[in-house]
Amino acid sequence: MVPSDLKAEQFAGYPPEARKLAVAHLAALQQLPLSFAPSLLREVIDYDYKFPAECGAIDKELANLSSLTSSQMKEWFQAFSQFSLSEKLQSFDWINQPGQFVEQLSAYLWTTHQLDGFRKAATDYGDRLRSVTTPEPLPVRRLGIAVIGQGVSSYNSPLFRNLRKHGTYFDKVKPDDGLEQLLAGAAARAKTHPVPYGHWYVDGGQGVSHSQLLTYVSYQALEPVRASLLKNIHAEIERPGMGPEELRTHLARITPSELGMDQAGDAVLDRFQVRLFTEGSGTQIFSTTFAQWTAREALRRAQPLTLLVRFAPRQQQKPMNELLSASHNEAELDPIGSLVDADMCAYYHWINQQRLPGAEESSFLVWFEGHSQALAVSPSLPRGAQSSSTKDLGELLALAVS
Repeated sequence: MVPSDLKAEQFAGYPPEARKLAVAHLAALQQLPLSFAPSLLREVIDYDYKFPAECGAIDKELANLSSLTSSQMKEWFQAFSQFSLSEKLQSFDWINQPGQFVEQLSAYLWTTHQLDGFRKAATDYGDRLRSVTTPEPLPVRRLGIAVIGQGVSSYNSPLFRNLRKHGTYFDKVKPDDGLEQLLAGAAARAKTHPVPYGHWYVDGGQGVSHSQLLTYVSYQALEPVRASLLKNIHAEIERPGMGPEELRTHLARITPSELGMDQAGDAVLDRFQVRLFTEGSGTQIFSTTFAQWTAREALRRAQPLTLLVRFAPRQQQKPMNELLSASHNEAELDPIGSLVDADMCAYYHWINQQRLPGAEESSFLVWFEGHSQALAVSPSLPRGAQSSSTKDLGELLALAVS
């Protein structure tokens, strides 16, 4: 089957909002080449479980496609129309299983030496789409906060080395109630600029008291979900014929309810949290990796105005089979190694934030928890500078966003 044969009733298996969206733009979907249509439907089919920023991007893309004339559509997708596809792909149920189709398409393009051409076509399409869509103005400057080094009593090596050239290093910060002040600052932004999923608090350990206005994700709180997933993985890898590709496909289909999550919870956030474990590498076993990956995915998908990430000590390195076991033995922690990890993760946090709209006006703050070292990146602060002025974290945060 090819996209030109699409009919409205074929989207009956989609969730309500996704079905409504697909039917509304059916005429545009019918004009897409088979090498492209499933990639778009992979996003549409999950529309009901996406963050507002993602839904807005899909809405704009489909609105743009629907506005194109037939000749313009041919021009936009000429490169995609040149790829040859196997009979197996052409007969695949790409309407109801677009994600699995895309996986098989990638493998086929690689084996037939078409992958480079497809990648170029996709990049060119993305660039062209961005050139005709205008990002919405932000109601407030975007802010990222990283809190690193929990549980480390002393550390003599330089911190924030990758970020120092971009901001101002403070070496006399008053650490008392620092985390509480940062959380209060995040909550104040959420109250002043209420945006769904717009203000986040991510904790790599056990979270502390915080405002309910913040979208909250905690590694420790998700321990039952992680244990259930690891048990599921163990059962699957023991099955005959289960290889890496088959396991990845299996994990992509897991739903929150299969891992014991309450069906009455936040459907969007629950799906997001499950994917942190089913799509991330190491998120199931290392808290620093979990925190860094959560920050990356939150920025990529939800594009929050405020994102506070607190890193906690991860467990010591062990043989992978032991780490992946569902054992509940007390893990031996590595605070110093976790600080080194988190220092680099904070840099990644800033990099990923810089990829979002409004990057030139955004602010970023990283603090060595319980200590006097911090660094702030802001349009209002000099780059590559150092300050010995005495400030608490609330004052430093206010300075960074001013």
